[in-house]
Amino acid sequence: MASKTNYGAFYHAFRDISKLVHSGKTLREVLQRVVWKSTEVLNAKGALLRVLNPASNQFEVAAAYGLGELYLSKGPVSTEKIVSDLNGPDRVVVIEDIWKAPRVEYPQAAWDEGVRMMLDVPLTLEEQIIGIIRIYLSEHRNFCEEEKSFMVYIAEQSACAINQVRFIENQRVRYDQLALQTEKMSALGRLAAGIAHEINNPLAGILLFSTNLRKKVQEQGPLKEGLDVIIREAIRCKTIIQELLEFSRNREPRMVPSDINEIIKKALSILENEFRLQRIQVSKNLTTQIEKISLDENQVEQVLVNILLNAIQATPGQGKITVKSDMNSKRNIVKVVISDTGCGIAPQHLSKIFEPFFSTKEKGTGLGLAVSYGIVKNHQGNIEVASQPGKGACFTITFPRHKESSQGKTR
Repeated sequence: MASKTNYGAFYHAFRDISKLVHSGKTLREVLQRVVWKSTEVLNAKGALLRVLNPASNQFEVAAAYGLGELYLSKGPVSTEKIVSDLNGPDRVVVIEDIWKAPRVEYPQAAWDEGVRMMLDVPLTLEEQIIGIIRIYLSEHRNFCEEEKSFMVYIAEQSACAINQVRFIENQRVRYDQLALQTEKMSALGRLAAGIAHEINNPLAGILLFSTNLRKKVQEQGPLKEGLDVIIREAIRCKTIIQELLEFSRNREPRMVPSDINEIIKKALSILENEFRLQRIQVSKNLTTQIEKISLDENQVEQVLVNILLNAIQATPGQGKITVKSDMNSKRNIVKVVISDTGCGIAPQHLSKIFEPFFSTKEKGTGLGLAVSYGIVKNHQGNIEVASQPGKGACFTITFPRHKESSQGKTR
């Protein structure tokens, strides 16, 4: 049976689906419209759209039209059979004999549905097949090139819709994670402030009386050793409390025009002795194409010192730490990259290193990177880390290039 081209129907169906793709409708609505319109325009019995599930590596039903529940209940199909004939130059596969086609997994069920012929069109993204539209016909017929082209265009729109929804879903997951992290840090900050103030006074008394007692005991003996332990641990607690207070304050940055290269140099000079003692080689690669941006110099210096200290502690003797700066005019950012050749960070820890109180160090408080993260975010910047165990870590900090007002504040 020959087909008669209905260009008007093609145009209206394509426009209808395209509008849905870009209207913010749900993926289910878009794909359901695809199978409906495809069936209608091609005068077919029905249509089925399957999408690849990366977890199971199977094509699962995402939308269907004109098919019975018994056929649809057959479930997903394997990747191998679906993609076997779809990588060639002809992107539309016409299945004239459903009994002999290896890609048809349930020929008896299809026959019982009244299907005598099928048409398969792949959904591709960057040369990867992510889905397939199958058209079901109750009689044999010939398809003209216009009909095949129409289905290819519809498949492209479907792939675009799937890609768009997946991107939005990924962004939503990322946003939810950041919102949860922010809420958690805010709650912990308030809790930390309360605990720190409650502990600070009795701790000061412990430190004062133990120091006075230490002066009155003999230089040798168990009493002196015990007092030394008390004093040392009390000082350690005091340091932790000070970090808690810094974490909880979340002070607004005092923005002034600043040269990021100069801040980097100050941070490196502060840790110069540490580098020498640990026999760590420091490499600087600071761009000369830099301009001043709005920063709180003290806070940014604190961030750099925190990250450099972590790099020192993670890098064995004779290791290397590299510090780079760069300015990207197109993205309107200034970037600082600190990398080391140390032990690296385990994959399961990468998502947690900016969380308060998370630390893999024996005596770490887990607040240094949490404070640094808060400072960078208060600058409307971003901080990211990449690492492989045994191959070091790389921290990338970006700050926006703000315009300055006459008072030196950002706007």
